[in-house]
Amino acid sequence: MSFSNHGRFRQQVRFLRRQFLQDGELPFTDVLSEETVKQALKAVNVAWLDRVYSPLVTLWVFLGQVLSQDHSCRAAVARLIAHRVSQGQRPCSAETGAYCQARKRLPEKFFSCVARLVGKALDDQVDPAWLWKGRPVYMFDGTTVSMPDTPKNQAAYPQVYNQKPGLGFPIARVCTFMSLSCGAVLDMGISRYAGKKQGELSLLRKMWDILSPGDILLTDALMSTWHEMLTLKRRGVDSVSRLNKALRRADFRRGKRLGKDDHIVRWLKPSSIRHIDWATYKRLPDYLEVRETRIRVEQPGFRTKEVIVVTTLLDPEATTKEDLARLYRSRWSQELDIRDIKISLQMDILRCKTPELVRKEIWTHVLAYNLISTIMAQAASQHELQPREISFKGTVQTLEAFQPLMSFHEHQSAGFRQQIYLQLLEAVATHRVANRPDRFEPRKRKRNPRKSEMMTKPRWVLKRLMRKGVAEI
Repeated sequence: MSFSNHGRFRQQVRFLRRQFLQDGELPFTDVLSEETVKQALKAVNVAWLDRVYSPLVTLWVFLGQVLSQDHSCRAAVARLIAHRVSQGQRPCSAETGAYCQARKRLPEKFFSCVARLVGKALDDQVDPAWLWKGRPVYMFDGTTVSMPDTPKNQAAYPQVYNQKPGLGFPIARVCTFMSLSCGAVLDMGISRYAGKKQGELSLLRKMWDILSPGDILLTDALMSTWHEMLTLKRRGVDSVSRLNKALRRADFRRGKRLGKDDHIVRWLKPSSIRHIDWATYKRLPDYLEVRETRIRVEQPGFRTKEVIVVTTLLDPEATTKEDLARLYRSRWSQELDIRDIKISLQMDILRCKTPELVRKEIWTHVLAYNLISTIMAQAASQHELQPREISFKGTVQTLEAFQPLMSFHEHQSAGFRQQIYLQLLEAVATHRVANRPDRFEPRKRKRNPRKSEMMTKPRWVLKRLMRKGVAEI
């Protein structure tokens, strides 16, 4: 990697860091460090050129684009022009072509590398009090996102098979490894929605190398499979998930009894495992010891539900039945985290028209989410809270309101900026998530949405019928 202007590089790094409170004497101020940016640039061998849309400027504009309610490139370029004018620099062109070319020119690996490094740095610095029994817990789950209906997107991420051509949208599967303690995204996999080796289990096998001995993996019922639990256990990683009743049945009359609705049983090796060869299959043990615990969810006014949690945490004294119940219930945190990325940051419907730019857009959303999570961790540390007690949406709104102030006072003293940071964190800590266990609300709207007919034919067919003056199209 080469730099034509080291001073400009450091100046842009400092500005990017200040926009996300990575300056001063606050905790977690080395999550987005200069070394992190250099490492990401070095990994993709990006040459630094002294131009308007350098890699860091492009990254900053892209971050502002995904954090803003207006996701358009025009608004993103307008924010850059306003910033340059406020700093006494010559405004750049308001046309979006140069910015779009800069995004296209910057490799996808740069975005993914920065997002992963920021997520790992945040998770490595969490307060030990935020861990579960002193052990880090990571969650794995997937979701889907849609994108513009272009030929390139359709070829890479086809629409759902039962939709007619021209009526659906390309859809991609996105799976994430997230930290339970601070919500950081450590890694992410992107694949087609359907097809061989495109499912969540396949992505899990590609990504689970980030887990270390002593970690705990918290997943849903889809991941409670014999071979995956055995592989993780051999690596020193325990797993907690819900029993997949389609694959196995729990019989609490068998096995080693630990208490009421709590026992240790031996899961026999399946007759075949599709994704491994016969020689590897023969070397696997004949059984795996697994703990099964039945948890009853009783709520006044509702039918009693039963959940069977399976885990490789076999010691009933170190991990009680109640501990497993609370831990598995906290898996819902990842659903809320994914909702924050998709809804609060508007990642559910992407805007880019090529697969490579779509993946860059997803990684930029993840980076923005990790930086917002860092600010939540800073506010939690300053005010002796848990990061998950703070509202993600409230943090985004507060940061958006303070960012112009931080940009305007870029050249002020460090003490003045520190006061702005502390006031921002105090405002963030004010917006706390209420404790509403088992909240129930009807998923209905009081106001009717604008009435518009659904598209039942491809757009080009409708245009042809409109030209012919057909009354019913």
